[in-house]
Amino acid sequence: MYKTISMLIVLIIMIGCSDESLSGQKPPIATIEIGNEEYRTTLGTYCWKNTCADAVGPFEMLKGKTPIHVRSGETISLNIDYKPKPNKFHLVQIVDENKKEVPLKDNQFTAPQKQGVYYYSYGVWWKDEQKKNGSHGSAFYAFVLKVD
Repeated sequence: MYKTISMLIVLIIMIGCSDESLSGQKPPIATIEIGNEEYRTTLGTYCWKNTCADAVGPFEMLKGKTPIHVRSGETISLNIDYKPKPNKFHLVQIVDENKKEVPLKDNQFTAPQKQGVYYYSYGVWWKDEQKKNGSHGSAFYAFVLKVD
């Protein structure tokens, strides 16, 4: 996972990040919504306003944090209250050393059916639609769920 994220950062640096349409010193806060409850994610690696920062992986970032409890099969929404919205999204579930891409539909996914603790890496990009492989910014967020 770390190698993949590092390679993505190098790629982003190579293609360039432009701060033309971004505000703030860091990427916006990302939250997850389960039922009527909202929870903050943890910001990891990012490129924002011509600054790139590398972070440890989700396990290390979330060490000591209490997992968010969720029922199996429950709908989970991913939210970023920021304009412009990112236009590319990627969610990876990590259990032990196993990584699995999780499909998103309208920035939502379903909690696993099997009980256990699941770590997630949520990557978002503000792609430049005018330049091939151009990016205005990117961010990776992490969170951990406990399915009861």
